[in-house]
Amino acid sequence: MNDSVTLHGPYEISADPARVDAARVHQWLSTDAYWALGRSRAKQDAAIAGSLNFGAYDGSSGEQVAYARVVTDRATFAWLCDVYVAPGARGSGLGTALVDAVRAHLEPFGLRRVLLATADAHGVYEKVGFKPLNDPESWMALGGQ
Repeated sequence: MNDSVTLHGPYEISADPARVDAARVHQWLSTDAYWALGRSRAKQDAAIAGSLNFGAYDGSSGEQVAYARVVTDRATFAWLCDVYVAPGARGSGLGTALVDAVRAHLEPFGLRRVLLATADAHGVYEKVGFKPLNDPESWMALGGQ
C-alpha cells in the first residue's frame, strides 16, 4: 500500500494504517457523526481492519485530526465513507484535501466507480470531482434505509 504523506498547511495526510488512532476515530464517529451514532468499538475496529484508512495529523504534535475510510476491491469499485474532520480542524479546507488525497491514492487502481453518500457535505465532494448519480433509479440498497 502506498502510505505516502500529503501536506495541507500544518497537517499531514497519510494512508499509513499504523498511524490511525482507532479509539479517537471511534469516539468521533460514535458520538458526533450522524451516520455512525452508537456504533460499537468492536464494529468500528472491524471496519478499520477491512478497509483502506486515511488520517490527517497535526504536523507538530502528530495528533490525528481527521479520518476517512474506503471499502474497495482495488480493481473495479470503492465506497468512500466515515469521512470526519475534528471540530478544531474544520474550516481550513482539510476535508477537501483529505478527500482529494484519497482520490489520488485510488487513481492507480483504475476503479470504474467510487461512491459515497452524504446528507450535508456535497460541496466538499464536488470540489474533487464527485457528482450526483446520473441514474439513481437503477441503484438499490439492502438495509439501512
